[in-house]
Amino acid sequence: MFLRTKIFFSTAILVTSASSYCQVPADSTLAAISPQNEAVSVGRAGDDPADIGRYLLASGAGATELSPDGDWVAYSYAITGTPQLWVTGINSGEDSGQPRQLTFGNGITFFRWSPDGRSLIYLADNDGNEQPSFSMISIDGSAERLILPPVAGGFRRFGDFSADGQTIFYSSTERNGLDFDIYQADVQSGTAELLFEGFYGNFANALSPDGKYLIVTETVGEDSDNLYLLDTQARQLITISKPDPRANHSDGGFAWLADSSGFYGTSNLQGEFSDLVKFELSTMQFVTMESANHDIGNVQLCGEGDAYLAWTVNIDGFYQVHARDLSSGVELTAPTLPEGVHSLSCGKQSPRLAIRTNGWRTPGDINIWNLADGRAREVFKSNLAGLDPDRLIRPQSIRMRARDGVELQGLLYLPDADSIRGSGPPPVVFEVHGGPTGQSVASFDAASQYQVDRGVAVFKPNVRGSTGFGRTYTTLDDRTRRRDSVRDLIDMLDFFRTDGRVDADRAAVSGGSYGGYMVNAVLAIYPGNFKAGVSRYGVADWVTALEIASPALKASDRIEYGDISLPEWKSYYEVNSPIRQVDAIDVPVLYSHGEMDPRIDIAETETMVRALRNNGIDAPYIRIPDEGHGWRKLSNRLFYFRRQAEFLEAQLGPNQ
Repeated sequence: MFLRTKIFFSTAILVTSASSYCQVPADSTLAAISPQNEAVSVGRAGDDPADIGRYLLASGAGATELSPDGDWVAYSYAITGTPQLWVTGINSGEDSGQPRQLTFGNGITFFRWSPDGRSLIYLADNDGNEQPSFSMISIDGSAERLILPPVAGGFRRFGDFSADGQTIFYSSTERNGLDFDIYQADVQSGTAELLFEGFYGNFANALSPDGKYLIVTETVGEDSDNLYLLDTQARQLITISKPDPRANHSDGGFAWLADSSGFYGTSNLQGEFSDLVKFELSTMQFVTMESANHDIGNVQLCGEGDAYLAWTVNIDGFYQVHARDLSSGVELTAPTLPEGVHSLSCGKQSPRLAIRTNGWRTPGDINIWNLADGRAREVFKSNLAGLDPDRLIRPQSIRMRARDGVELQGLLYLPDADSIRGSGPPPVVFEVHGGPTGQSVASFDAASQYQVDRGVAVFKPNVRGSTGFGRTYTTLDDRTRRRDSVRDLIDMLDFFRTDGRVDADRAAVSGGSYGGYMVNAVLAIYPGNFKAGVSRYGVADWVTALEIASPALKASDRIEYGDISLPEWKSYYEVNSPIRQVDAIDVPVLYSHGEMDPRIDIAETETMVRALRNNGIDAPYIRIPDEGHGWRKLSNRLFYFRRQAEFLEAQLGPNQ
């Protein structure tokens, strides 16, 4: 229900049509705590252990993109407290290496360079409601203008620029509040035109350099899609791939050849994992270029004349970077990089490749690798806010068997000798990812690293249904098999009972979004295993959650959960939802939700809080007025995660 990471001004809206998006306001009568501009104190650098504020203040570059000429790198950076757009020059000259902040508003959600490299388009919504405006800003920040104002119910996702930079292509639900249609808009006037009327989730992607074809993906569940070309003149869809069983064609991105004869991308159409593929228009066929027993992603075509091809390989949440000289066929030797998750970006006019690393001890470094001469240099270094990097814990990939024989995997953050208190194994927090098709990876997690430094282990499970472990694995929690993935948490906990590295009798379960649902579900279905829960913006009742879901969710939910408009699925979830088994929850649970959340309605959390309190169960509730699906703002993160850490330690305590 988290929708992995899909990019989509106005206040919450409520509409009564069953076919369109609606959002229910928070219950002001329900006792909750909210941020009140409290003073924030941060412990001294080098304190043992450090204050959680230092972990939360550790920061790095977010989404990163190299300019077309390779002379500038743009990135999202939240050092000011909200994600803003920054640029840094990477050529020699007076601007070289000097960060420049371009936006100063409520925060951005997406950006992209214009083809001439002199400006950028960015999207910004209202406190996380995911209904954005589109604006253009010059590279020096001196000129800024609105292209598309926000529209109530207009969930939008950017697709691409035309080669001359005068037209943009994007998807939006503004026609009826439910279906994503494909639009084009004039960058100067803002005049928009409907190109293709879609049904549920049809998303604009990369435009061919000659402007003839727009790649369109149609959502099929959380993990898959159908692939089309939209003829921009005839306004007709041409099917590339619409497989049964379903497959994924879009997670690696798309890179058109300069002559528009085809494009590179990824697909798991032919096997369990996503291969690097080339699609040729002349044959309307895929050609496999590279395979691995892991997912390939981040496909980039770099340099003049399509000189270089770059990609990543995801191995148990640790990424590797690869690149090839296409003229010689020689694979290039990648530079030494920090461990973690790598994202790539390059320009068509330069052999430079930007590599952004979000790793277990690097919140966001940026390195530039010159594919022509092999040289690499760091142009942005993460700020660890005074934390000793040697205190940060590298996760261990752990594999175990579920009771039905399915192999499961997760990442274990185990306190080191300096953090362990007393004797015996430490307590553990299971931190469950969203999705359901997300994946726990070796990225920077401030709250988890703080807990480990306090002597509490953190385990991040990849239960069945997670991505990264094969096409089949991702489908093992579909529809009526949803509870199998909930049961995986118990099987993983049982593994640790015999493994001995953590104290499985002192375990809590925590998660956000779909992970919040998993907390509600495992505590209700399997009481007596976890000592406490932390549920952030999770689902209580699948009937109401699926009926009220935002448009992008509705586009995928039919495959993952079943079509809630059909009587059989409504009946199923009237029984198989956490709120139906809530009386079995007998441990304290910390709940939280943002009032602007368009993906999972705040009522889902509030109904759980009321039910537990009515049963005499401790259910503290944190309600954040100016957030949507998760906490973007530093002030809110500082407010919330202090209280989460206090709650978990009160229930489990550090090892004694």
